Amino acid sequence: MTDRDEARHCVNRWGDTSDPVPAGRGLRQEVCRCFDQSRPHPRARVGFHTERQDTSAPGWQHLLDLVDEAAADGREEFRPLVELSPEERRQVITLPPSIATLTAVKHLVLYGSNLVRIPPEIGAMASLEEFTPYTSYRLHWLPYEITRCQMLTRSTVSTRALFGNEKLRAPFPRLQSTRDSVADLDLENLDPRRWGTTAIHSCSVCDRPIARAGLHQVWISLRVATDVLPLLVSACSLACVAQLPNGAKGYIPAPHRGGRVDQPASAWD
Repeated sequence: MTDRDEARHCVNRWGDTSDPVPAGRGLRQEVCRCFDQSRPHPRARVGFHTERQDTSAPGWQHLLDLVDEAAADGREEFRPLVELSPEERRQVITLPPSIATLTAVKHLVLYGSNLVRIPPEIGAMASLEEFTPYTSYRLHWLPYEITRCQMLTRSTVSTRALFGNEKLRAPFPRLQSTRDSVADLDLENLDPRRWGTTAIHSCSVCDRPIARAGLHQVWISLRVATDVLPLLVSACSLACVAQLPNGAKGYIPAPHRGGRVDQPASAWD
């Protein structure tokens, strides 16, 4: 096996999205400049990705069809990006809420994606055992709801792209002040620059509708499957925040609101 064949074989382990982009068509992945993913800058300031999903884009429409197909046939492995063209992959920056219907999927492969966020509906994927968003360099955090995937034991994540990762201790975005009421918020049309997402429906902890309560967002870093992941919690009350576990060993021990928060030294210090 040549070096080239071996490299391609390694890519195919997670689903080959390495096909060349046609001339003049641009990159399949946007360049992320949120923070330096090669050296520590723990006191830098970062924010959320501000992009909104273009639901009219061909890539998004194709992805919706692929989710529906996977739900209908009950497949155990879902590799949607290999079915999309390079242009279509670039158009997809999140996953649709309909991933909640993928209750038979055991392995979700998102190798080389352009994703900036994953919706909390991933928590409904009850059979999920393995999660592979490897080389998704714009995916810096996950929703706390992924902890509901009780079967999840294996993951392959580009950890240097994660907020608070032990190698670089990348900073966390500063979260908004807590709210005891969301009466003045359009929960279906939130500003991702402020809230990290465009919609919040229910509490990450108790699943109570946020519209009937308040909104208290915090960060917590927990071991999920193989990796320690920075998780965004959107809780309905301080009581739900108090139910959160301690942070993973070697990470910030308690839930926090990001910004200029002290973190342990990076592994590269």
